[in-house]
Amino acid sequence: MKVFSASQAVSPAIERTKNYLFRPFAWGTYLKLSVVACITEGFSARFNYSTNQHSSSGSGYSPGAFTGFHLSNEIIALIVLAALVAIAIGIFIFYLVTRLRFAFFHCLAHQTKEIRPGWRLYRAQATRFFKLNLIVAVVFIVVVALAALPFVFGFIDLFRAAEPGKFPVGGFILLFLPALAVILVVVLLCCVVDLILRDLMLPHMALENASVREAWLAACARIKAEKGAFLFYAFLRLVLPALAGLGLFMALFIPLLVIFGILAISEIGFNAALANATGMTRIFLIALEAIVGLFTFVIGLFVAISLGGPIATWIRNYALIFYGGRYQALGEILVPPAPPIPSAPEVA
Repeated sequence: MKVFSASQAVSPAIERTKNYLFRPFAWGTYLKLSVVACITEGFSARFNYSTNQHSSSGSGYSPGAFTGFHLSNEIIALIVLAALVAIAIGIFIFYLVTRLRFAFFHCLAHQTKEIRPGWRLYRAQATRFFKLNLIVAVVFIVVVALAALPFVFGFIDLFRAAEPGKFPVGGFILLFLPALAVILVVVLLCCVVDLILRDLMLPHMALENASVREAWLAACARIKAEKGAFLFYAFLRLVLPALAGLGLFMALFIPLLVIFGILAISEIGFNAALANATGMTRIFLIALEAIVGLFTFVIGLFVAISLGGPIATWIRNYALIFYGGRYQALGEILVPPAPPIPSAPEVA
């Protein structure tokens, strides 16, 4: 397979994505693959719900509101149990997403639209990769916590020492700017680690059944051989999806504004009508409001998946094409070598 630079791999990745998702095009297949792409690449539709809180004393906070509020040992035990169950469920979902990443890798590498073969084929590799990601996540959380502690204690001391009714602007800025720098470094480090794990190590673990050490050494060897190429690839890999998402949003801003504007106005109208409604009329309006809210959620989810799917698929194709030219086993799957030319029969 041809070795593409980071910029040269952009166009083939777009073409490969168009062929995979749109040629031929079927809505059911497109939505299925887009959902898988969004899940595996981390794109998600985020919906923020706000609630209004009212009290007889207005919106102010009453210092004694929670006076005398105590938790029994049984309630505390239930809270701890619920937290442990939530953590266990989260870890299990993370494992399923890891399996799905290997399945989607198989789909894109072999240009198949069936998820199940890759899901079954890479079970052992995905489990190993999941354990690696879990260890990395724990280490990352510990590092972040240790980095954040000095700033947390600094802000606590700052506000304790501040005069009542006065906001310590100068001290806040002196603490906030270093904290912001640390946050940016942590985010960048997280992106780089994720890129190395998913774009470089995963193919080795999938195709060679490589151990974590073997995959790491193979990825490091290629990075050392082309430091500049991989650095520019990492830059484009992080920037281009954001630019593509921004471009899609700007192109569809007016249609989306009209659609969701109509739905929002409908919700406002129902809320206004509910203020004076009673009996069956109130129940009917509440039902309509719930239906409109659910419809808005479904439309938003559909838009997010429909727009995020191609971008997420392109991200994975971009990673495959860039690394495939530097990793022979992957390159031969993406672009199978031409069959050998049969030799001419010998003339007697």
